Amino acid sequence: MKVISPTGERVDLMTINVGPSHPATHGTLRIFAALDGETIAACATEIGYLHRGFEKMVEQGTYSQVLPYTDRLNYCSAMMNNIGFCKAVEKMFAITVPERCVTIRIILSELSRIIDHMVCVCTNLVDLGALTNFWYFFNVREQVYVIWEKLCGARLTNTVTRIGGMYRDVYPGFVDDVRGVLLKIETAVGEVRGLIEHNKIFIDRTKDICVVSASDAISWGWTGPCLRASGVDRDLRKDEPYYGYETYNFDTVIGTSGDTFDRIMVRIYEMIESVSIVRQGLDRLKPGPINAPDASVSLPSRERVYHDMEALINSFKLVYEGVRPPPGTCYDATEAANGELGYLIVSDGGTNPYRVKVRPPCFTQFAAYGDMLTGTMLADVAASLGSINIIAGELDR
Repeated sequence: MKVISPTGERVDLMTINVGPSHPATHGTLRIFAALDGETIAACATEIGYLHRGFEKMVEQGTYSQVLPYTDRLNYCSAMMNNIGFCKAVEKMFAITVPERCVTIRIILSELSRIIDHMVCVCTNLVDLGALTNFWYFFNVREQVYVIWEKLCGARLTNTVTRIGGMYRDVYPGFVDDVRGVLLKIETAVGEVRGLIEHNKIFIDRTKDICVVSASDAISWGWTGPCLRASGVDRDLRKDEPYYGYETYNFDTVIGTSGDTFDRIMVRIYEMIESVSIVRQGLDRLKPGPINAPDASVSLPSRERVYHDMEALINSFKLVYEGVRPPPGTCYDATEAANGELGYLIVSDGGTNPYRVKVRPPCFTQFAAYGDMLTGTMLADVAASLGSINIIAGELDR
């Protein structure tokens, strides 16, 4: 392809597709690049290869039936999607979940954040040719999945949260299991840091590559670790605190350069902060109910259902019809692993959501990806793509 440069010269460019079949794009992303030698002169990105119609499917079921669908958004930290949706519906009802439920949700959210960051960092490093880090992180991630399996019977897509509470309380030995896995997480993070933080090859491949300034990151609508890597101190857990996050002691990890290196290292250091939050949550975990004492959202106990006609009717209606939020529109967001995960829910007073719109953090980050690549080398594509951690399930929905 021949184009005219700004100086009037004719330049021969070669156009190529990176993805969707490229290993780094996982069959779900297309990057159409025009190359001047190995430099990307222009770039366009395309999504839609995993579109499943989440926002229309959830209109066909009750609010409770939406929960398994939310698991499939960011499936690397599925529980955070559950918790975010339940929190939004609970806001519509103006109900407060019990303290024990809140603490459990925080523990599960921060563990989910850790394993999500582990997947992001270790697969990104595999794309760069560093395989050893993958085993350090995936081995301990599997041990977190063992806890998930003991907690709810599922490993990847859990559906453990319920509107108004939790599917079940934690199992005996949960606290000891979590404390044990936290030690292994700290060890794994230390081993990976030792391998990459001062590694010349890693630094050469990531430092000053695909730099996104603070102003550009804000203009693109970035949130989460990518925004913080660009030097913007923004975290919903601190700026718009929920579930009592303001009472937990943790630091917001901020980058300085907004390059690929910072986007990776911010996630590594955030894991350390999440370990601290989980430990604080375990210390606060006190006996008590896990579901709100509100018959409009919480199922009665089986004991009551078997002996009380009103409880039986209540259970029947909640299972077959579901909850009925008051008519209106509600937006609520949580600080998920990738950034601000928001749900805009429109209720007409019925048992099915009239409309659900998801605000996924991946969408704005991938929207900026074409501009990020322009002027960089073809070899930078995989490293920079992994650093913004695109999860196609929430990108395409």
